[in-house]
Amino acid sequence: MTNISPVQQERLLEQRTRYTRPSFIIQVILVAVLLIVPWTFSSFRVLDLVAKIMIFTVFVASYDLLLGYSGLLSLGHSLFFGIGAYSLALVIYHSKNPGWPHILIAVVVALVLSITMALVIAFFSLRVKAIFFAMMTLALSEFAFILAVQWYDLTKAEDGVSFKLPGIFNVDWSAPKLWGLEVNGRLMTYYFILVVSVVLFILMLRFVRSPVGQALKAIRDNEPRATALGYKTFRYQVFAIVFGSAIASLSGILFALWLSYVNPESVLSTALMLNVLLMVIIGGLGTLYGSIFGASFIKIAETWLPDLQKVAKSLLPNVDMATRLAERWILYFGILFILVVFFFPKGFVGTAREIINRRKTAKRKEAGRV
Repeated sequence: MTNISPVQQERLLEQRTRYTRPSFIIQVILVAVLLIVPWTFSSFRVLDLVAKIMIFTVFVASYDLLLGYSGLLSLGHSLFFGIGAYSLALVIYHSKNPGWPHILIAVVVALVLSITMALVIAFFSLRVKAIFFAMMTLALSEFAFILAVQWYDLTKAEDGVSFKLPGIFNVDWSAPKLWGLEVNGRLMTYYFILVVSVVLFILMLRFVRSPVGQALKAIRDNEPRATALGYKTFRYQVFAIVFGSAIASLSGILFALWLSYVNPESVLSTALMLNVLLMVIIGGLGTLYGSIFGASFIKIAETWLPDLQKVAKSLLPNVDMATRLAERWILYFGILFILVVFFFPKGFVGTAREIINRRKTAKRKEAGRV
């Protein structure tokens, strides 16, 4: 009988319990909930919120690949999100009769541009230590934002690019009702985003669990030791940057697909980058699943906190102070963020994992004493 190493034993155990673990069951339930959202909530506002959460979950997870798993601080990850969004918008907008092939062309254009840009950034910045990578990504992102604002003939500047999607993704497309639900272009786009988001998220999970992902963790924790062990750290980091940037550009395509509108402020601004950074911190660095919680927290707060003013007017119509306090919803958003960071210093998922690991360690110690 051949001897099996502890690592191999752990992998075999993981394969046997893959579909019975609580995490897998939670994932299935989450996907099931996303599937029935259009049947449960008739409000387009809820549908819009859930669609954006899915899109930003993919976007934030792609950023977590760089910051959380590779230890690379990028301040311009929104550049690749904007490349994807503008690729779809401009290809459709400047086509006389847009069809399905134009969407595929937009995907190819976005991937080629994002991968090329990622390679350029990696080769020119990773060779130099300190914060050169962060500064270079920020500079290129700001350059792209200024270019989008100034090049009116191509991007329509701050007016933005509004376009109509072909086929079943067109807002005017409709079909007979299905089980009482109106089947239209918005519904088909929602389910397309759901399928693509799930596929991309699974792809990122496979990436971080692969030998490449494990090597990136080692490089993040101690790059000199990883180099001494024989890892080509530069190659691994370049691969992570290219992969994360490509996923970010695909999430940008999904964003443009859902809104049918793109402008520099929505896909290339510094505010968008800061929001993504907040989502990663709230969810938990190096967790990937934290992107779900981070994106949900920020998007729900942005959607519902502004309604405080309406609630204050309805409950206290004659109290001006209540109305003025309700208008300061951004202040309350900041307070919520501070509370989250205070009580969950490693993010929702990171703190939860830490608590679970502590309990497991305590149980092992108790079992060892017995």
